[in-house]
Amino acid sequence: MSAMPSIDVVIPVYNAPALTRRCIESVVRCLSPSIRHIYIQDDASGAETREMLDNLPYGDLRIYHAPKNQGFGASVNEAISRSDASYVLVLNSDTVITEDILPRLYEALVADPKLALVIPSGNDYARDNLDRYVRKPGGYIRTHRLRGHAFLMRRGIFLEIGGFDAAFGRGYYEDTDLGRRLNLRGWQLGVHPDVHIQHKGGGSFGRGQSYMQLVRHNRNLYLSRYPNASLNVLLLSGNCPLTHFPSSLLDALDYVFREGGYIHWLTPEPARLLLCLQMRSYAMGLEAIIRLMLRSWREEKRISEIWMLPDVPRLLRALIQSWARVRGIKVLSWDWAPAAQSCTASITST
Repeated sequence: MSAMPSIDVVIPVYNAPALTRRCIESVVRCLSPSIRHIYIQDDASGAETREMLDNLPYGDLRIYHAPKNQGFGASVNEAISRSDASYVLVLNSDTVITEDILPRLYEALVADPKLALVIPSGNDYARDNLDRYVRKPGGYIRTHRLRGHAFLMRRGIFLEIGGFDAAFGRGYYEDTDLGRRLNLRGWQLGVHPDVHIQHKGGGSFGRGQSYMQLVRHNRNLYLSRYPNASLNVLLLSGNCPLTHFPSSLLDALDYVFREGGYIHWLTPEPARLLLCLQMRSYAMGLEAIIRLMLRSWREEKRISEIWMLPDVPRLLRALIQSWARVRGIKVLSWDWAPAAQSCTASITST
């Protein structure tokens, strides 16, 4: 393992004193051998949280009480500006560390110089079968969506890109926006499936009406900047493995991912190998087909295009094309050209 560089921890705090104390104590207990300082950015919390922070008995804490509430992104930006470490580990105050996660996260960054940040897995990724995804150098899995509750990042890149955008206010989608900007500059994002933390979620903001209004506002702001992030491609094929996909199809998939979209891949049996966490695989059953067809309750969730490979069963092909015509969805039929080892697409209905 490479020698560990200077690493600081940044924890933005807004109320939730019990959760916050538990987070800080877990960091001190598990990460002390690998870090220098813990920067606590108190975002104008109430008296109970402020008093708790001021009475913590740990010498490596750097606590700052902001005079007014700025929100998650601005708090992280300010705390990171005080650090001079090579790397920063950003943690929500409702996360819990159970082991020293830094050596493995750091090794992933060393192994891939284009990896800007790496996210530990844990309960936030419980619904993803991470064993099905391609591992990159350092053991990480590619993602194109930053979940900002926990990540180790190159501090210089964070500052170079301008940190979190203050336009997102108190929070939500400011992390997704940061991930988009990193992708557009050619940086990679990763999730490490062998590193785990616990994240409660909603520990500071709660889940009330104000939360929903903030999420809707920031979602609309995000999609206004990156309209192609609402791309949801339904890919249908037989049991053709990912390793047999031609380069033209892989390039088309990568374009969707880089734009912030998703691929929903239907096959007779769930695919054993997937490219990144924005690629999902489902067994080709009636229930899965209906569920994907009905993804219309939120605009950015709707199926926007359908791609069909030549080995899709004829009856299913006819059914999907009929449904697409009714819904006005573009269908691309990919035609294999074995001699040239390539694949071309033609629009068959809109």
